[in-house]
Amino acid sequence: QLQLVESGGGSVQAGGSLRLSCAASGGTFTSYAMAWFRQAPGKEREFVGGITPTGRSTDYADSVKGRFTISRNNAANIVTLQMNNLKPEDTAVYLCAADFRRFVDRLTGTSPSEYDYWGQGTQITVSA
Repeated sequence: QLQLVESGGGSVQAGGSLRLSCAASGGTFTSYAMAWFRQAPGKEREFVGGITPTGRSTDYADSVKGRFTISRNNAANIVTLQMNNLKPEDTAVYLCAADFRRFVDRLTGTSPSEYDYWGQGTQITVSA
């Protein structure tokens, strides 16, 4: 059973930066494609970015392309989300997710239902 714990949330002014981390335990980290989602009050959970088990490929939502970068450190079992040029519309709870891929180095899709494990989330608030 994979456990995911996010950290690094907080409040920032528009144009600022934050870095989120997600620490994984309880499983073979390199068997999982990882992703970040976000959920604002009253809205559906939204895909932000994903990364393959090896870290060779990434994918981003159009709304964050060029501003956010997802990466992973497989030696440390950590996936990070570097967020630059933050906007008020980025305000949400950010959640880390994992999909078991075993030996397949491919991205998982953008639907929350495709992911097996979730962290508890961390709040990001961006003020204008």
